[in-house]
Amino acid sequence: MQKIRKWGRHRASAASVLGLVVLLLYGCEEEPASPPPLEIPYIAVEARDVAVPIDVVGETRGSTDVSIRSRVDGFLDGIHFQDGSFVDKGQLLYTIDAQPFQAKLAQAQAAMAEANTSLAKAKSDLARIRPLAEMRAVSAQDLDSAVASHEAALAYVEAAKARVDLADIELGYTRIHSPVKGLIGLTEAEVGDYVSQRTNGGLLNVVSSTDPIDVRVSITETLYLLIARRLARAHESDQPRRGNLTLLLADGSVYEHPGVTTKVDRNIDPTTGALAIEAQFPNPEHILRPGMFARIRFESDTLKGALLVPQRAVNELQSVHRVFVINEQDTVEVRQVQVGPRLGSEWVITSGLEAGDRVAVEGLLRLREGMQVTPRPAAAAED
Repeated sequence: MQKIRKWGRHRASAASVLGLVVLLLYGCEEEPASPPPLEIPYIAVEARDVAVPIDVVGETRGSTDVSIRSRVDGFLDGIHFQDGSFVDKGQLLYTIDAQPFQAKLAQAQAAMAEANTSLAKAKSDLARIRPLAEMRAVSAQDLDSAVASHEAALAYVEAAKARVDLADIELGYTRIHSPVKGLIGLTEAEVGDYVSQRTNGGLLNVVSSTDPIDVRVSITETLYLLIARRLARAHESDQPRRGNLTLLLADGSVYEHPGVTTKVDRNIDPTTGALAIEAQFPNPEHILRPGMFARIRFESDTLKGALLVPQRAVNELQSVHRVFVINEQDTVEVRQVQVGPRLGSEWVITSGLEAGDRVAVEGLLRLREGMQVTPRPAAAAED
């Protein structure tokens, strides 16, 4: 029993020593090192002179748009063009059944022949009665009646002639020709349809002259004043007026032919506050068609000493724009900025930054005010 107690005391002592060793070992371990600061690419803001264009969305239309309408009612019996093709001035486009109008013309011609016969008789009667009246062989009343009959016959002839002319004109309206050279659209009526001026005003088609082609835009009064001042400055400096507009197409490409402002409306629309402006662009290849949407780029002014940053560096939330600036202590500062126009992939910053500021361009979601970072030029990061 005494041996057992002695063995137990030795065992407890060994356990105490072992615990002390473990405690000393763990107590001597260093705490884990904190992670290094984030490496953040940045760009140094530079002041540059940049051209600031003015882009306005507009719609193309023919320099001349002519509505093709039926001027008489009847059944359409011929279409003489291909939808969406180019047609020449004077080209036959539509024919309307002419038989009713031919019959009307024949009837008018018959009535005119009858009127001519009546006129001949009245003229003969007057020639016979006038000498007799001079000899007092007939009464003055008979002479007056003969004169009245002759004048009435003359009026009937004129009226009959007018009816013939009208019937002839209406017969001509059954053949509809293009008044201009240009691009024709899709037909509004098919062969066999009854066309009437009471239905859609008799509209059958539209022919547009597309070389040159017009582009109409609506701009605000403020924008008009800016453009007008630019044009005035160009005029004072004897700069050429023609070719000062650029057209940007829907696919983002730049149209190769420059244009010129041709028309400005006389007043601001009181309901929209906008002013209509038309520009004209050469279209020899007929690439542009009426109804296309495009942007007109007006001549640009040079903005001197502009501060630009990549759009990806600007954080926008509820129309408030912020950037992350890395100060001299490599600490993040959140700056609210005012933005100007966009130029390609960059914003013009009008306030909130100075030349030389280092603006973070990547990792924005991980940045916080006062955070310590390791800055690195963006160009080096991209390499």
